[in-house]
Amino acid sequence: MKRALIGILLLATACSSGPAAPGQPRIGFSLATTDSDFAQEMAAGGQFGADAVGGVRLQISAPNGIDPPAQVKLFGDLGRTAPDGIAIEDLAPELFVRPLADLAARKIRLVGVDTVPAPGSNVGLYVGNDNRAAGRELALEAIRLLPPGAAGEVVLGTSAPGVPVLDERANGMKEAFAEKLPGVKVLGPFDTKNDPASNYDAWNGLVKAHPKALAFLGTGDQDAYNLAKAKQTNGGSYLVAAFDLDPKSLAAVQDGTSFALMSPEHYFKGYVAIRMLAEAAKAGKTLPEGWADPGHLLVTKANVAEITARQSSDQAKRAWLSSRAELFFRDLAAKLRPMSEAK
Repeated sequence: MKRALIGILLLATACSSGPAAPGQPRIGFSLATTDSDFAQEMAAGGQFGADAVGGVRLQISAPNGIDPPAQVKLFGDLGRTAPDGIAIEDLAPELFVRPLADLAARKIRLVGVDTVPAPGSNVGLYVGNDNRAAGRELALEAIRLLPPGAAGEVVLGTSAPGVPVLDERANGMKEAFAEKLPGVKVLGPFDTKNDPASNYDAWNGLVKAHPKALAFLGTGDQDAYNLAKAKQTNGGSYLVAAFDLDPKSLAAVQDGTSFALMSPEHYFKGYVAIRMLAEAAKAGKTLPEGWADPGHLLVTKANVAEITARQSSDQAKRAWLSSRAELFFRDLAAKLRPMSEAK
């Protein structure tokens, strides 16, 4: 399914749920890239959200690789072709301040997704994780597996330094170690690069430079599978883990190479954002305001088989999430927190 979605995006720089019928709302979803698991998950979840509402046309737009200026251009195109509302996930929020503010001035519905919109963007609704809490929970699982009172080094890496959501994940990890294992020296986060090959080289170098480290923890999806590969290459008893649900990363948890994965539940996040946008557009209403956190999920040996089965197809994801989605939307207003708290 993911490869099919990528193919559509590469051929047309957008995919949609079909031509709009007369009077049918037209909404858009702008994503940072087509070639990373997180964006593919959000795109597929967004399509599920549009399908769940029905009667709307969804256009998904993204550059082939992580290229913020290219995304800005494609976003401008969405402003013309998706006049009833746009959700946006990006990795350079400062570049989108003016484009978002311009659309807000035109009363186009806007939803920030995964990355908190920068001040001045005039976006009133944000759907994203509590990234600091997610980083903290992953670190706490590592701490649980380490000896009581352990001392030594823990190495952190991030595939895109300066991206707020990744920085917050690293901050959560640091906080957990400082609180629970003050004898541990946390190094980094080091720049582990976005490109998968460069990411592996970075982690391989860090593992060799710190062979006695207690753990290596990353903030992104490339970090997860490349940390596992580096451990398999170099050996060692240290712990490794990072984020997202790439099939290679799930396999590493299954075989015990990685002790866990932290899933930001990108599929559900895309679903929530686009369902909220589609419902508002279809009803001709304004969007609610605030921060909606769809939650995160720790994947360990205990539940990796279940989550691997869930991730096997779009149909399996929809079946697994349907009841959870209805529970989430049952009292959505009560789940909204102030935008100022988003992290």
